[in-house]
Amino acid sequence: MADSQDGRSKVIELVGRAQSAMLTTMTSGGDHVSRPMAVQKTEFDGDLWFFAYDDSDKVRQIQASPRVNVSLSNDKKSEWTSIAGTAEIIHDRAKAEQLWSKPLETWFPQGLQTPGLALIKVHADSAEYWDAPTSKVKQLLGMGRAIQRDNPDEFPVDNRTVEL
Repeated sequence: MADSQDGRSKVIELVGRAQSAMLTTMTSGGDHVSRPMAVQKTEFDGDLWFFAYDDSDKVRQIQASPRVNVSLSNDKKSEWTSIAGTAEIIHDRAKAEQLWSKPLETWFPQGLQTPGLALIKVHADSAEYWDAPTSKVKQLLGMGRAIQRDNPDEFPVDNRTVEL
């Protein structure tokens, strides 16, 4: 139980530090499509939130097939997280106000008054993460050991799958 809680805590920590995100949906033809999304600065409680236009392809794809994946990264700290979950489209003004930040006006120039503004809520089921040392020297030394010993486990990275 403690190990499971430690894994959840680690995912929460990594999501909180993520600098970029990619949302992957499935087209009607069965192809996966990923696109960059702005990471909302809110504490991760098992749900991820994104803003979108109601008439966008991603919204239509989620409505047809709600299983999605969100990959998050923090390249400065060599951290990557992949979250599998179920998405839904939400129209909740209070939640939008809570999540809104000025940089979102880049994509939604009328702010919260933008016609067709919607929220995508991704409820996470599981996550896999990779957390490598921030020192590039340690990464290179670990890579050298892994190659020399023909053992990928020698590369210094914490990699786990966590049920959320």
